[in-house]
Amino acid sequence: METEIIELEKRYWQGMEDHEYEIVKNLTYFPCIIAGKNGVHSIDEANFKKMFESGEGDKIKVLSFSDFESQLLTNETAVTAYVIELLDAKENKSMKCACTSTWIKENGHWVCVLHTESELSSK
Repeated sequence: METEIIELEKRYWQGMEDHEYEIVKNLTYFPCIIAGKNGVHSIDEANFKKMFESGEGDKIKVLSFSDFESQLLTNETAVTAYVIELLDAKENKSMKCACTSTWIKENGHWVCVLHTESELSSK
């Protein structure tokens, strides 16, 4: 299970990097909850699509994943945490974020219901 959740996270981020809405949408439960530097938001599919499309010029490149921790809570619920390093192509700078996600299995398909990101301070 842990490997499956890690691969889902990587596929999600690859969809973000490639700006492939269908991939990201199919891995997301709606409404989803997102928490990060802009606060906490519950986002329905229509608003999620608007947000996704408005970021079309904001290109990112996934540089690495590390420190994965995952736990299967039930056969239909899993949580994961990891560190991701991203390159913001617009500003040409990299950053590391600690991320967490909660995944549920709905109709035999894993979808993310909650995602958080906290930018790590550079030391």
